[in-house]
Amino acid sequence: MVDLLHHGDREVGAGLVDLAVNVRLAEPPEWLLRELRDCVAGLAAYPDVRGATEALAARHGRDPADVLPTAGAAEAFTLLASAWRPRCAVVVHPQFTEPEAALRAAGRPVTRVLLSAADGFVLDPDRVPEEADLVVVGNPTNPTSVLHPAQTLRGLCRPGRLVVVDEAFLDAVPGEPESLAAHRIPGVLVIRSLTKTWGIAGLRAGYVLAEPEVVERLRAVQPPWSVSTPAAVAMVACSRPEAVAEADSLARAADRDRGRLVAGLRSLGVEVAGVPRAPFVLVRITGGHRVRLALREAGYAVRRGDTFPGLGPDWLRIAVRADMHGFLAALGQVLAS
Repeated sequence: MVDLLHHGDREVGAGLVDLAVNVRLAEPPEWLLRELRDCVAGLAAYPDVRGATEALAARHGRDPADVLPTAGAAEAFTLLASAWRPRCAVVVHPQFTEPEAALRAAGRPVTRVLLSAADGFVLDPDRVPEEADLVVVGNPTNPTSVLHPAQTLRGLCRPGRLVVVDEAFLDAVPGEPESLAAHRIPGVLVIRSLTKTWGIAGLRAGYVLAEPEVVERLRAVQPPWSVSTPAAVAMVACSRPEAVAEADSLARAADRDRGRLVAGLRSLGVEVAGVPRAPFVLVRITGGHRVRLALREAGYAVRRGDTFPGLGPDWLRIAVRADMHGFLAALGQVLAS
């Protein structure tokens, strides 16, 4: 039985270099910290997300009616599972397990479509059953790091079907190619997160982009004031043009860092899955469970892959950091032992 509630934060520990959690920054940038500190004096007032809604809409060129701020991307999946009663919900795996966990917790039956390592975990829309009225897919997908073409995702659309595209890591891809966030597409719901790029996982800041009637169905089941004042402040701050430009700069740096990591892994004979485009890579190593434990002994935490449907104990996910030389050296020693 796959543990759908196992996430990367369960892998970290005192004294370990964290390569298990896909949060790029060790702490938020100073300009964001300053705005968060300044908002603390206003915490006696109930949160008001109207400014955040307008800022997020402007950032993507959407109408504010298309936007719903959420307490992280994970809340969006819980709201979706509560608001929708699909006859046939399909989750494309391997991917972030929270969507399936939320659907199952709400009593919704789930069908899994498992992508194959043999073809680089590439999505074929024809593999999704025609009767599916709810389809969830990541782009880029966690943990495979695969970026699916927008045309492929549009190919999932059918009358009466809601296609949910989890773009939690798309702001970490230079230029945000293949994104559907800027378009009001009938039957498409896009989920975004601010926590990964800006180092604010503890703040829980995400949002939904969809048609107004879809947004309203989700809003109807959202707990009052679920998005905190600091999270709303972060949404405004991270939506400004200068912040979007900085995010793109961070994405380009991560792109270069990932290229060096992939080259280093392949020089050790490690299989890197597909064509990684996100700030993490999925690898397959014979005896992956042993390797993961040995890396912990060497001071490095990586994400186990066997809690993702469609993968097994030989799979590991590695977060990209600026300096991976020590990790590659440790991995080389583990593989040689």
